[in-house]
Amino acid sequence: MQQPIFAQPNFNLLPHHGETVYFEGFFPQQKADLFFNTLQDTIQWKQEPIWMFGKKVMQPRLTALYGDPDKTYSYSGITMKPLPWTAELLEIKSSVEKLTAKPFTHVLLNLYRDGQDSMGWHRDNEPTLGPNPEIASVSFGASRVFQIRNYFDKKEKIQISLNHGSLLIMRGESQHYWEHQIPKSKKIFGGRINLTFRRLT
Repeated sequence: MQQPIFAQPNFNLLPHHGETVYFEGFFPQQKADLFFNTLQDTIQWKQEPIWMFGKKVMQPRLTALYGDPDKTYSYSGITMKPLPWTAELLEIKSSVEKLTAKPFTHVLLNLYRDGQDSMGWHRDNEPTLGPNPEIASVSFGASRVFQIRNYFDKKEKIQISLNHGSLLIMRGESQHYWEHQIPKSKKIFGGRINLTFRRLT
């Protein structure tokens, strides 16, 4: 089996077909600490059921959707209605938009309570995101391994640790040719909050 590639900061992780760029320390630690604590306490977290392999199971994490009120977001049999933007989410969104020069309409938040919470292999390729979506992913809290693999050649893999205060941007053809996941880990005991900003069309 081909060994995973361990990526470098501020560098396109993908060898072909799209871009996935990682920015270490996008938010300084003190600010990242404040955002983590505030979001953990104030976001209206839910655990939603999803369809997997023909069965309805509870997602192994908590989720929430915030954003512009005119559009819902659907994936894996779930339809989520956005809650109104909070001051903290708007502040984070503004910082991300200054870097990307792209407007975002919604943010999907995930709370990984410990290393047993996870996200399986998937692509962010819902039609409502458009043909080549740009996804901006902000991480607060415990570092978690982020794995990427070629959708057509599963042996081609990339791996990076998403650290506290970091930003990961996926754009171009990345959602056509690559899938990603957050695997379980017995070494992680702290919580992690991930915010994925997206534009719904």
